[in-house]
Amino acid sequence: MNYIINALTIAATATATAQAEAAMETLAEVTGNENLNPGVIQKYMKELPDKAFALCVKVVLAIIVLVVLWQVIKLVTNIIEKSLERTKIDKAIAMFLAKFVKVALQIMLLFSIAAGFGMDTASIVALLGSAGVAIGLAVQGTLSDFASGILILIAKPFRVGDYIEVTGSGMEGTVTEIALINTRMLTADFRRVVMPNKILASATIVNNFGNTMRILDTMCSIAYSADIDKARAVALDVMRENEFISNKQECAVHVDELGDSGVTLRIRGWVKPQEYVKAKWSMNEAIKKAFDKNGIEIPFPQVDVHMR
Repeated sequence: MNYIINALTIAATATATAQAEAAMETLAEVTGNENLNPGVIQKYMKELPDKAFALCVKVVLAIIVLVVLWQVIKLVTNIIEKSLERTKIDKAIAMFLAKFVKVALQIMLLFSIAAGFGMDTASIVALLGSAGVAIGLAVQGTLSDFASGILILIAKPFRVGDYIEVTGSGMEGTVTEIALINTRMLTADFRRVVMPNKILASATIVNNFGNTMRILDTMCSIAYSADIDKARAVALDVMRENEFISNKQECAVHVDELGDSGVTLRIRGWVKPQEYVKAKWSMNEAIKKAFDKNGIEIPFPQVDVHMR
């Protein structure tokens, strides 16, 4: 029996020796160094379980630290945002600053964990810088919107809740959100409009903030043969009956222009900014019906042809 055990031991030892020699030959071929010390490999294989266990512990601790500090960063940014709102700073600016602080702290946390694992953070920064340049060239328009959004938040040509008109685009409405890339508006006919910030930064903005009422000018032409005083009285009656025209403000009808085909009247009343479009539509229809009912002619371009 002892002979059998000794034979098995000798065979196992020979097998292990053969495997070690094969591993040495492979390492010598890979590294190009034929003078490798077998003790180094044996020492490495002996220490490998301890090193693997230490690495696993380090990874688990890093994950725990990442999760905990990630939640701490979220809590800190929420506190910063609420503190900024208490200082009566614009809400959009408070949100932007809070997000900026949050992203900066998260990047610092990730770099700290990477440095803890022995990574070269300088190389990572250089790589991110190169990637940032490439991405910046690919999204120039978005970066332009981003820069314009910051300018809007700083200069404050308008704020959330303001009723604005964007000249050149024919768009007007109440500002519902100012983001870093675009601005959202709600028009009088309840359409949600999203406009790039670079358009708003370069356009002329008419801001009706603070004005509880605004003037509605309805332009209408009457024939030269029509009675101006009668047309004025009819137009004033139409404004008094209109539900959107304020009866607390002065309404007026003036001769604005003596045109080629008729006399242009400027019919002026006061309306709420959010009801401007509705008032304009209803006034155009009511004026036409009232003038037709009272025999007041509304001219249109005509051509007289004389036959000889």
